[in-house]
Amino acid sequence: MPLPFLTADRAHDDDRAGPEAAPLSRTDVTYADVAYEDPERRRRPYRPGPWRVGGAAVLLLLASYLLFSALIIVLAGSGSAAGVCVAAAALVIAFAVRMVGAGVRVSTRELRRTGLITSTTVAWQDVAAIRTVQQPVRWLGLPRTVQGQVVLAERTSGGTPLTLITSHDTDFLGRPEAFRAAADALDGWAARHGR
Repeated sequence: MPLPFLTADRAHDDDRAGPEAAPLSRTDVTYADVAYEDPERRRRPYRPGPWRVGGAAVLLLLASYLLFSALIIVLAGSGSAAGVCVAAAALVIAFAVRMVGAGVRVSTRELRRTGLITSTTVAWQDVAAIRTVQQPVRWLGLPRTVQGQVVLAERTSGGTPLTLITSHDTDFLGRPEAFRAAADALDGWAARHGR
């Protein structure tokens, strides 16, 4: 079941509905539809990959075990140990949410790359080019490198290019078509909103 919320390919999902889908009347438009269509809102130009979503699901499962163990510990009478379990569960939940939120977001004004800890925002007028190159990339963000493709944003001020997405990260591992579509989408956003 695809979940097209806040992805740039939502319009394509509406096209796949076919001609039998009834058009929306003006009364059927909700606040969520209007908020999505806001051009200033940041959106991901691709869908989160199965490795990212699956990893977050496993972490949330671990957090549920930690919370259940905190409940058992409270019933056994040790509040301080339960507090440690609840704090650990909160950290795991925060990490899972941050993991799902990591990636590239675009708007009409800027390009933002969000990692687990840091975020980098670059205005479109500061992006000289978006290009795809073949080079060693990290496999699922781990220290091991493999030969793959990377989409780079070169800045007008020069310096090290900003790595946006790679063919072996948690969104695109084993999905070369999705990587090509995301690279094309990023290039299209740069062409429309860049210099």
